[in-house]
Amino acid sequence: MEENYDTLAAWDHAHLWHPFTQMQGFVQEDLLIITRGEGVYLFDHHGRRYLDGVSSLWTNVHGHRQPALDQALQEQLAKVAHCTMLGLANIPAINLAKGLVDLTPPGLTRVFYSDNGSTAVEVALKMAYQYWQLRGEKQRRTFLKLKEAYHGDTLGAVSVGGIDLFHQIFKDLLFPTLEAPNPYCYRCPDQDHCQSQCLTALEQIVAEHHREIAAIILEPLMQGAAGMIPQPPGYLKRVRELADAYGLLLIADEVATGFGRTGTMFACEQEGVSPDFLCLAKGISGGYLPLAATLTTEAVYETFLGEFQDFKAFFHGHTYTGNPLAAAVAVANLKLFQEERRLEKLQPQIAYLTSRLQEWQDHPHIGDIRQRGFMVGLELVQDKAAKEPFPVARRQGHQVILAARQLGAILRPLGDVIVLMPPLAISMTELQDLCDITIQAIAQACER
Repeated sequence: MEENYDTLAAWDHAHLWHPFTQMQGFVQEDLLIITRGEGVYLFDHHGRRYLDGVSSLWTNVHGHRQPALDQALQEQLAKVAHCTMLGLANIPAINLAKGLVDLTPPGLTRVFYSDNGSTAVEVALKMAYQYWQLRGEKQRRTFLKLKEAYHGDTLGAVSVGGIDLFHQIFKDLLFPTLEAPNPYCYRCPDQDHCQSQCLTALEQIVAEHHREIAAIILEPLMQGAAGMIPQPPGYLKRVRELADAYGLLLIADEVATGFGRTGTMFACEQEGVSPDFLCLAKGISGGYLPLAATLTTEAVYETFLGEFQDFKAFFHGHTYTGNPLAAAVAVANLKLFQEERRLEKLQPQIAYLTSRLQEWQDHPHIGDIRQRGFMVGLELVQDKAAKEPFPVARRQGHQVILAARQLGAILRPLGDVIVLMPPLAISMTELQDLCDITIQAIAQACER
């Protein structure tokens, strides 16, 4: 028998510790308990319906309870739920690897599975480091990252992160890195040269330190957790050219940007870039189960080959690597992209979203609007002319999402940046409703 709401809320507050949450304030608010999903909607314990405006943290692609994904999971469950990949293989993991290699940018031929975005990045970092060690270039120990980068919460991923609020407290546990400025054009102090100065600074760092750099790591086209910071056209392509010119590896973290979020299957495609490592998670299973993959080139893979006694293997793995349930759903997810013509059908929605965002350009409390496809960030400000933020203690972004919740949508802010990233399967009517709710919630929360 299902427990009543009050009992569940009491147990949650007594025992659960929620991620990225100041629990002291959290326990004072009404607890939203999700009990089921259907399409682009989630339903709470009281039966209320909400548009899933952030795809359940940027993961859901085709909607909740998608019949083809449900069926793939059920069929695999009738066979085997899990078996190790240490010395064994399973059919879904094999099929998914082939599908990913066929789908991703040219040159990526090898797939290494893990569990989430952080671990996909950890794999890429360790592979890149060991690659140079095996090649005898032991001085290549440093990674070049972007300011305000976010690549996950494990310590390696945190080391190449750049968000002080998240990462500063752990600085004594981290390995040193090089940092280039990110193209946060809205807050750039030199507006006259904003489009070029970040690349110029990155070029200078590479020129000075290239002999010690193992890899450059970035989120292509859009820095997600930084507050949806888009890169200028040509930025990613130039970084690839720099890496090639100096013989560096390039790690593209497409955990957030992959699987259609920027309007193409992978963000790298938009500038014709093939990275040396491609990190995938979130949408890889359509938002159903934890799964991640790190893809790399044959050249990297072959560097690790040797006789057993050479100990050149990649000594890294996870208990649930290549889990058959997750892999089976991921295979069905890729098939749905093709059968539903998901990216083709998404283009009118992107155009509509762009037009709605343009209508909000003059809103007194929306300082900046940032978009790449279905990834949107709305930076809230107290004073638009001065670009003055709201006081931190006011938690303006949080107030907006509480207002949106009352209006029937679930959003998740990044500080005072309101994020819109709905499932790709959202209909035009549902997208219109989400936009209406978002702007109404901003008005209600910011004008109090």
